[in-house]
Amino acid sequence: MSPTHSRRPAPRRALIAALAAAATLATAGALVAANPAQAGPDAGSTPLKDLQLLAINDFHGNLEPPAGSSGRVTERQADGTTKDIDAGGVEYLASSLRTARAGHDRSLTVAAGDIVGASPLLSGLFHDEPTIEAMNKLGLDVTGVGNHEFDEGKDELLRLQNGGCHPVDGCYAEGRKFKGADYPILSANVINDKTGKPLLKPYVVQNVKGAKVGFIGVTLKGTPDVVTAEGVKGLKFLDEAETINKYTKELQQQGIHAIVALVHEGGFPASSAYNYDCDAGGSTGLSGPIVDIAKKVAPEVDALVTGHTHNAYVCSIPDPAGHPRLVTSAASYGRLFTELNMKYDPRTDDIVRATVKGSNRVVDRTQSKAADLTQLLDYWQTLAAPVANKPVGYITKDITRNGAVESPLGDLIADAQLAHAKSLDSRSVLALMNPGGIRADLVYAASGKEGDGVVTYGEGFAVQPFSNTVNLKDLTGAQLITVLKQQVSGSNAAAPKYLQISDGLTYTLDLTKTGADRVVTDSIRLNGKPIDPTASYRVAMNSFLAGGGDGFTELANGTDQLVGSDDLAALVDYLTANTSAAAPYAPTAADRVTVVK
Repeated sequence: MSPTHSRRPAPRRALIAALAAAATLATAGALVAANPAQAGPDAGSTPLKDLQLLAINDFHGNLEPPAGSSGRVTERQADGTTKDIDAGGVEYLASSLRTARAGHDRSLTVAAGDIVGASPLLSGLFHDEPTIEAMNKLGLDVTGVGNHEFDEGKDELLRLQNGGCHPVDGCYAEGRKFKGADYPILSANVINDKTGKPLLKPYVVQNVKGAKVGFIGVTLKGTPDVVTAEGVKGLKFLDEAETINKYTKELQQQGIHAIVALVHEGGFPASSAYNYDCDAGGSTGLSGPIVDIAKKVAPEVDALVTGHTHNAYVCSIPDPAGHPRLVTSAASYGRLFTELNMKYDPRTDDIVRATVKGSNRVVDRTQSKAADLTQLLDYWQTLAAPVANKPVGYITKDITRNGAVESPLGDLIADAQLAHAKSLDSRSVLALMNPGGIRADLVYAASGKEGDGVVTYGEGFAVQPFSNTVNLKDLTGAQLITVLKQQVSGSNAAAPKYLQISDGLTYTLDLTKTGADRVVTDSIRLNGKPIDPTASYRVAMNSFLAGGGDGFTELANGTDQLVGSDDLAALVDYLTANTSAAAPYAPTAADRVTVVK
């Protein structure tokens, strides 16, 4: 899952001031079995209407083609082998969607949340206004809300919907006012404590040439567990399925029977290939929270468009009545979109479930770019260039976030935070970094004119876009051991979250065991010495973790907190101080954790 962190506006004011001064089809799902209650009309009756839905999720402000592994999808070939395809970029996404709509009289484009938040610099520097404008241009009709839409709190989310200049940074160009999203952002299960009502609309009905479709948007109930407390202050998050069922009844009372749920919660397919057939052999190769949700959502809901886990799937999951129903996700970052085709029955004003088909399609970079999106990107790239293109370090090769437990990029970030912590307090001895806070690889190939191996500020921002602070806390050895065990227990038992650790901290992870025992207590060492449960250790972490985020509740119990600089600044300072063109940074072996399988 993708943990979220609130961003602070102060660093951006300095950046904006500086700017002002500088002036392929792959079938992933088969025909969904018929619901006997939704049989088509008899011959000679009112003809069925074709209806197309195009869906995306977890775009995360990736306007430019994502770099490294974040910009590829894996395709399974007929002979069982796989190949990687470069994909993504909003100019290509717009072209792909427009091509897909051609010849379809009734087409709607929808999303399942996290359209913004955790964004690269081109969008994140401007509080994601560029992404909202891009979605307006490519024709998004409706989206559900994701956890990352709360990165800057509910008031900022309302501004993204309704428009207006940022309350601190203002407008980004004289005479150019941000108008907000042309499409509704739905938040059915997000309740404003003051009003007791949904923060934004719970649902919307789209009438496309006589086909009336209701969309209900929800985000994961556990959003407060993966967002800083400030980001969700004044909000309550309700159960996903219960909320969908409540508004399904309300829509039906209004005569709306074609209903689609936009759910920002997801699953884990058995294969990473986007065209994996998870229904092959009659069994659904999908696990995770969305499976349980789908099984509870009322049979009257015709399909679930989902997200959050950044995976690709088009699967059939039985509804409570036992009838198969399509559940989809289009990976992340605009690399894919899901095409759903179905028939709409004017007699019943409902979707004929037996006709619903879906597939994920690649947003390849061999097609022509959408000229209007190129023009939009040019505008924002010009504003961002003085900050984005500044060199901050040098690397010998890609520094990736890939790794089942530990990654070279995770090591680098933890080491950078420890170095920053030591500059503030010489007692600092280790640093911990949550993997979900690492949003992109550092790629060796040049992204612009800076040259291969040069790390720019914009590339660093893509890695750590949240503007968390580096916080220092005292933990006892017993608390530190508890923290490491929380990686694989409690709320992280089903889907472990492995902290990235600074140089000097080592331990063994025994995957043959279960629960907290997977972290072998006697193996935990700091600079070769066993952790003393009664001793005090000065530990660095980002502010998200310091608040107990991602299930690491023991970190919130640390004492004598000292708030340091921005976490991105810590990374930039570390690269600048420790690398040069003549002595670039080389990735670690990522062997601080010994894994036993």
